[in-house]
Amino acid sequence: MPSKPTLRFLGAAGTVTGSRHLLEVQGRQVLLDCGLFQGVKPLRLRNWAPFPVPPGNIEALVLSHAHLDHSGYLPRLMREGFRGPVYCSEATLALCRILLLDSAHLQEADADYLNRHGLSRHQPALPLYTIADAHRAIAALRPVDFDTPQALPAGLRFTLTRAGHILGAAVVQVDYDGGRLVYSGDLGRYDDPLMPPPHPVQEADYLVLESTYGNRLHGTQDVLDALADIIGRTIARGGTIIIPSFAVGRAQLLLLHLHRLKTSGRIPANLPVYLDSPMASAAVETYLQHSADQRLPPADAQAAYRVATCVSDVEASKALDRSPMPKIIVSASGMATGGRVIHHLKHFVSDPRNTILFAGFQAVGTRGAAMLDGARSVKIHGEYVPVRAELDNLSMLSAHADADEILRWLRGFTRPPKETYIVHGEPAAADALRLRIKDELGWRCRAVEQGEAVELD
Repeated sequence: MPSKPTLRFLGAAGTVTGSRHLLEVQGRQVLLDCGLFQGVKPLRLRNWAPFPVPPGNIEALVLSHAHLDHSGYLPRLMREGFRGPVYCSEATLALCRILLLDSAHLQEADADYLNRHGLSRHQPALPLYTIADAHRAIAALRPVDFDTPQALPAGLRFTLTRAGHILGAAVVQVDYDGGRLVYSGDLGRYDDPLMPPPHPVQEADYLVLESTYGNRLHGTQDVLDALADIIGRTIARGGTIIIPSFAVGRAQLLLLHLHRLKTSGRIPANLPVYLDSPMASAAVETYLQHSADQRLPPADAQAAYRVATCVSDVEASKALDRSPMPKIIVSASGMATGGRVIHHLKHFVSDPRNTILFAGFQAVGTRGAAMLDGARSVKIHGEYVPVRAELDNLSMLSAHADADEILRWLRGFTRPPKETYIVHGEPAAADALRLRIKDELGWRCRAVEQGEAVELD
């Protein structure tokens, strides 16, 4: 008797990072997402552990979207022997070209820094993967259209539907003999000004569901009001606003809001705005090239994304810190874990005239979370820097659906799945969402554990 299909949760179980879900049917393996573990060191160390199955045995991979916690392990998987096709939307392919190469560059730069300064117990320190590995991963990407069934090994078929999270983000539906598995990826917002809302899914036998905001609701304060107030009081005291931002999705949304504030006269039209992130600047061009995947008309997108001066070279970035003029600097990364924004934080965070404005979810263990939790100093480049600047967080800017929006998407199903598996959330968020689904919808559901395997009827 043939064995039942199995699903193994190899990441994003009990945490919001490292999405990797392995579907095995008739002994043949397909991986849904291939994310990096990010955040605290115990999670990051998982990236160095041997992959739970031989990568060469995986025949195909489907990406929900380009964010590194869903795609960023792919170059390492290629390095360890994966040779199959990687299916994704056209826009996800375009963004992966940017994100994977940038990630590989950082991996190599970090290893070089450790070696030059003798800071690693490994001799020599090695990158998790190289730029050459990233190029091999990009070459494996195969773009497919939304809402169009595609073939996979073992007679499987998959379909991508719009998730609304970032450009190109998808919900993945996999049909196997006698059943249907739906993987939510990351669900977006219903009122996002850039992205279309999550497309409804009507049925699934099994559902793998994200829970990033499973225990929270986004703030109801108007984002333009909040931004105008924060910017107004900061420039009134002669300060600068530093906005740590995710390079893909969040940076583009911030530029739209800043453009609207300027054109409406709510902030000075001549207030300098800088986008200090080569990756975010490249992502802006990708957004402009994929207007059909967005709500914003092309002319409006052109105007919005040009509100900022893009800072390309390092010397120009350093010059921003030397300028005493009030200004807005949007710079990666969104949780203040790396990138150019770290240098800006080091310079501006100790001055009470300035504002550090976060723009969404801050994972446990990140510098952003520590600052918002009241840390009186933060460690930057080996030294502790006092935190005296004003701190704010525009939580309503999140690209993730909140708990109510997740429930709204679930209510679009015409019948309940046999089982809903909750992933991609901190334990409290996953359990809170589990209880709401159980109590409000009456569905069978549970939060899964790292490495757990389940059989699919």
